[in-house]
Amino acid sequence: MDNLRRFPAPWVMKEDRDGFQVFDASGFFICAVPHREDLHQRSYQYANDFLSREEARRIAKAISRLPELLKRPQY
Repeated sequence: MDNLRRFPAPWVMKEDRDGFQVFDASGFFICAVPHREDLHQRSYQYANDFLSREEARRIAKAISRLPELLKRPQY
Protein backbone atom coordinates (compact mmCIF):
# COMPACT_ATOMS: atom_id res chain seq x y z
CA MET A 1 0.00 0.00 0.00
CA ASP A 2 2.92 2.37 0.69
CA ASN A 3 4.02 2.18 -2.95
CA LEU A 4 0.89 4.16 -3.87
CA ARG A 5 2.08 7.20 -1.91
CA ARG A 6 3.13 10.23 -3.87
CA PHE A 7 5.78 11.16 -1.28
CA PRO A 8 7.15 7.87 0.06
CA ALA A 9 7.96 7.44 3.73
CA PRO A 10 10.09 7.90 5.73
CA TRP A 11 10.40 11.65 5.63
CA VAL A 12 13.59 13.12 7.03
CA MET A 13 14.33 16.51 8.53
CA LYS A 14 17.64 18.24 7.77
CA GLU A 15 18.96 21.48 9.21
CA ASP A 16 20.68 24.15 7.17
CA ARG A 17 21.85 27.68 7.96
CA ASP A 18 18.41 29.32 7.65
CA GLY A 19 16.10 26.66 9.00
CA PHE A 20 14.93 23.08 8.61
CA GLN A 21 13.98 21.20 5.47
CA VAL A 22 11.87 18.06 5.09
CA PHE A 23 12.55 15.49 2.34
CA ASP A 24 10.78 12.26 1.40
CA ALA A 25 12.49 8.86 1.03
CA SER A 26 13.46 9.57 -2.59
CA GLY A 27 15.11 12.87 -1.62
CA PHE A 28 12.32 15.07 -2.98
CA PHE A 29 12.02 18.41 -1.15
CA ILE A 30 8.68 18.71 0.69
CA CYS A 31 8.92 21.91 2.75
CA ALA A 32 11.15 24.35 4.60
CA VAL A 33 10.62 25.90 8.03
CA PRO A 34 12.81 29.01 8.40
CA HIS A 35 14.02 30.45 11.70
CA ARG A 36 16.09 33.32 13.07
CA GLU A 37 18.71 32.45 15.66
CA ASP A 38 19.31 36.06 16.65
CA LEU A 39 15.73 36.86 17.69
CA HIS A 40 16.64 37.45 21.31
CA GLN A 41 19.88 39.31 20.58
CA ARG A 42 18.38 42.12 18.54
CA SER A 43 15.16 44.04 18.69
CA TYR A 44 13.18 43.43 15.52
CA GLN A 45 10.21 45.57 14.64
CA TYR A 46 8.39 42.46 13.44
CA ALA A 47 9.90 39.88 15.81
CA ASN A 48 6.59 37.98 15.99
CA ASP A 49 6.90 37.19 12.26
CA PHE A 50 9.89 34.89 12.89
CA LEU A 51 10.20 31.51 14.57
CA SER A 52 12.93 30.69 17.02
CA ARG A 53 15.21 27.77 16.16
CA GLU A 54 13.46 25.50 18.65
CA GLU A 55 9.97 26.39 17.36
CA ALA A 56 11.06 25.72 13.77
CA ARG A 57 12.67 22.42 14.78
CA ARG A 58 9.49 21.23 16.49
CA ILE A 59 7.32 22.13 13.49
CA ALA A 60 9.67 20.46 10.99
CA LYS A 61 9.88 17.34 13.20
CA ALA A 62 6.07 17.15 13.37
CA ILE A 63 5.83 17.45 9.57
CA SER A 64 8.46 14.73 9.09
CA ARG A 65 6.42 12.39 11.30
CA LEU A 66 3.19 12.76 9.31
CA PRO A 67 3.60 9.52 7.31
CA GLU A 68 3.97 7.58 10.58
CA LEU A 69 0.94 9.24 12.13
CA LEU A 70 -1.25 8.78 9.05
CA LYS A 71 -0.39 5.15 8.30
CA ARG A 72 -3.19 3.29 6.63
CA PRO A 73 -4.30 0.15 8.44
CA GLN A 74 -3.03 -3.10 6.89
CA TYR A 75 -5.87 -5.43 5.87
